[in-house]
Amino acid sequence: MNLTGPMYRLYEYVLYRQLNKERAPRHVGIILDGNRRYAREHGLDVPWFGHRLGAQKVMEVLRILWEAGVKVCTLYTFSIENFQRNEREVREIMEIAKEKFTEVVNNPDVHRHRVKINAIGRVDLLPPDVQDAIRLAEESTAHYSDHILNVAIGYSGRTELVDAVREIARKVEAGELSHADIDESVIEEHLYTHGIPDPDLIIRTSGEERLSGFLLWQSAYSELYFAQIYWPAVRRIDIWRALRSYERRSRRFGK
Repeated sequence: MNLTGPMYRLYEYVLYRQLNKERAPRHVGIILDGNRRYAREHGLDVPWFGHRLGAQKVMEVLRILWEAGVKVCTLYTFSIENFQRNEREVREIMEIAKEKFTEVVNNPDVHRHRVKINAIGRVDLLPPDVQDAIRLAEESTAHYSDHILNVAIGYSGRTELVDAVREIARKVEAGELSHADIDESVIEEHLYTHGIPDPDLIIRTSGEERLSGFLLWQSAYSELYFAQIYWPAVRRIDIWRALRSYERRSRRFGK
């Protein structure tokens, strides 16, 4: 639906009236997809223009989610596999990441909503200056608990499980844990997201319908919503549509 002007505002109003904060998902995961295709379709010569536009969209979408009652958000921004892209593109993405994590420290929205920032993934694979910016963002928001923002960067769901298994195996070898005690809760305690509820809703933009390794363990019972729009072009109504779709579903968790 391509709406403009008064019709868009009317549709936006109708959507907003249909939302129910009491039924809002507690945790929303978002796969930020379509930056490069957006850039190509708008005549931009290099893909990182799309990445920069996508990065500028993040805070706008987060404000929409916070206002709708969402408490936890996990953004899939850069996978381990993405390191295989063009060297210049990766370098530009890392520069954008450093800028955005640095901005968090003085971002009024982050502090007004009391948002705790976490980077999840193989952060050690990132350039040192990006790691420093992440550390500063995490330290400056560590005392907050009203909202949580996980940024999956240098992330892979399979790698997350490998890291969890390795740490559990180390504890078994050291006598800190018995193999007989290993169950789902033990595995969850060793995931990057330990202590955080699993995502209720996962949104992927760009029209692709797959998880691409995002929160493989945690997404077992997540509701999925695939938006037919590139991430840099996401509008308020696109997020509200996803939330409305979630609210209308019946979650049974296999029962």
